[in-house]
Amino acid sequence: MVMAFSQGLETEARTIALALQRKDPEFLSRLVAQYHYRLLRYLIHLTARPELAEDLVQETWLHVLERAAQYNGRSRFEPWIFSIARNLAIDDLRRRMAVNNPAPPDAERVLEFAASDTQSPFLAAAKSEDAVRIAAAMGALEPIYREALLLRFQEDLSLEEIAQVAGAPVSTVSSRIYRGLAMLRSQLEGSTHAV
Repeated sequence: MVMAFSQGLETEARTIALALQRKDPEFLSRLVAQYHYRLLRYLIHLTARPELAEDLVQETWLHVLERAAQYNGRSRFEPWIFSIARNLAIDDLRRRMAVNNPAPPDAERVLEFAASDTQSPFLAAAKSEDAVRIAAAMGALEPIYREALLLRFQEDLSLEEIAQVAGAPVSTVSSRIYRGLAMLRSQLEGSTHAV
């Protein structure tokens, strides 16, 4: 059963790689439809700026087309595309830091862009009364912890895939998830006692 599932993922990855290399417009359209909201949600959480996230999603797809030959289909597509999106966000952050104009996170706006087609712990939380509180607590986390939690629990990437996206060892990713969860729990427990 596991072997068949694994072979299905390998076949899917190879299919994506071939379609990207051919620049198949119909297949690319399906990829955009499948990944647009996931990328947008990830980038909104990463940048805390929905307008910027929209621009970065578009840039991500342009980079996917430009670098189609670099995706060989030996691993899942998600880590590859999220790596591209992450690198674009980091480049933008560096440019903004140079101008010294960072924008504060806006928890209310993050919730506006949650995709409705994916069931995840974050989506379930976004539908609850605690959504604003959870989004604010996530926004208050340091970016490395927020990113690790988002990729693991929202995007359902494995530790190895997150390590690939973040360019960090698996042990570091595991530590970031553990610490991020502890910080999130602490912030949420602190906010319930403060009310």
